[in-house]
Amino acid sequence: MSEYQYYEFQAIDRLLTTKEMSELRSFSTRARITPTSFVNEYSWGNFKGDEDVWMEKYFDAFLYLANWGTHVLKLRLSARLLDPATAKAYCGGDSASVRERSGKVILSFGSEDEEGDDEVEGEGHLSSLISVRAELARGDLRALYLGWLLRAQAGEFDDEDLEPPVPTGLGQLSASQESLADFLRIDGDLLDVAADASSPIGDAGIDGDEVHAWVGKLAVKEKDELITSLVVDADHAKISELLQRFIKEHAGADGGLATTGRTVGQLLQAAEALATERRRIETERRVKEKARREREAAIARERHLDSLVGHEAKLWSEIDDLVASKQPKSYDQAVKLLIDLRDLVARSKDGDFEPRIEALRQAQSRKPSFIERLRKAGL
Repeated sequence: MSEYQYYEFQAIDRLLTTKEMSELRSFSTRARITPTSFVNEYSWGNFKGDEDVWMEKYFDAFLYLANWGTHVLKLRLSARLLDPATAKAYCGGDSASVRERSGKVILSFGSEDEEGDDEVEGEGHLSSLISVRAELARGDLRALYLGWLLRAQAGEFDDEDLEPPVPTGLGQLSASQESLADFLRIDGDLLDVAADASSPIGDAGIDGDEVHAWVGKLAVKEKDELITSLVVDADHAKISELLQRFIKEHAGADGGLATTGRTVGQLLQAAEALATERRRIETERRVKEKARREREAAIARERHLDSLVGHEAKLWSEIDDLVASKQPKSYDQAVKLLIDLRDLVARSKDGDFEPRIEALRQAQSRKPSFIERLRKAGL
C-alpha cells in the first residue's frame, strides 16, 4: 500500500493575515494556502507543523486522514458558545477530547481502522463536516453525543458507567452529523439503540414572529450593546449566543436533553442484539431472494428446453461444426448445447446422449482444450 496523508485546515471566523499566510508557507512550499485555508497532501514525507498549535493560533477546523485508517477532525469554538464542562462530559477521553485555550474550546475526534483504504482521498470531506461547528455554536449537542458514542465503541468506559444526557433529534441527524458519524465509523446499530431514548425534533425551522416577539422583550441596553459589537468588532459570536438563549428558552427547562440511566454495557448489549436481529432478517431476505431467483431460473430453463424439443439432430450437427472450428468460443458454445441435450434426455428419460457424447469424446481426443471443457462441465 502506497502512503497517502491529507491535511486540511479552515479559518471561518476571520481571514488569515498576510503575515500569517507567510508563516504557514514557511512550513510547506507545495501546500494550497488561501486567506481561509491550508491544504496539503503527502505521498511521502510528513507535515512539518503542529496541528494543535495551528488550531490554537490560526484555524477553526482541521481534518486529517491517512490511507492506513486514521481519521481526525478538530473544531474550535468560543467558550462563550460551547461550555467546556459540557463538552468534557461527552468528549473527555481519547477518541473524543477537549482542550481549552485562551477562551477557545477545541474538540478533537479520532477514529482508527487497521484495514486502511488504498483508494482514500481527502478532498471534500471537511466541507461535508464543517456545518457541525455551526450546529454546536447554536447549542446543538448531538455531535458531542456522537463523540461519546465513539468513546463507548472504542472501549473507553466500564460497562457500569452511565451515558450522559441524550440530545433531542438523535434519530434525525443533520447531513453534516451523518457525515460525522460516517467519518468516525460509529456503529449504526449502536447509534440506532442510543436514538431510542431521544425525543424527535418537531419543526426545525425558527419562527420569525416568535423571534421578533422574544427580541422585543430584551432590554434596550442589551440590544444596543449587541448591535455595537456587531458593527465595531464584527463579533458574530454574539448572534450565536443570542440564538442559543432563544432555543434553550423555547426547548424547556431540560434543554431537550433526556437522562436515561442506561449504562454503557446495556447500550453495547442492545446494539449487539440489534445487529444479530438485523443479520437474521438479512439472511432470511437473502434466502428468500435466492429461492425466488432459482424458481425463475428453473422456469426459464424449462421453457428453453421446451423450445429445443424436436431439434436434437440439428443440435448435434451444430456441435460438430463448432468443435471442428477449433476456436475457444466455439468450444464453449458446443459445451452449452451438449448440456442442453443432456438435460433434455434427463427430462424425457429417453435418448442416446451417453453413447453419443462418448463417441464425441473419442473422436475429439486430440483436442485437449475441448476435452478439458467437457470434464469441467461434468460431461
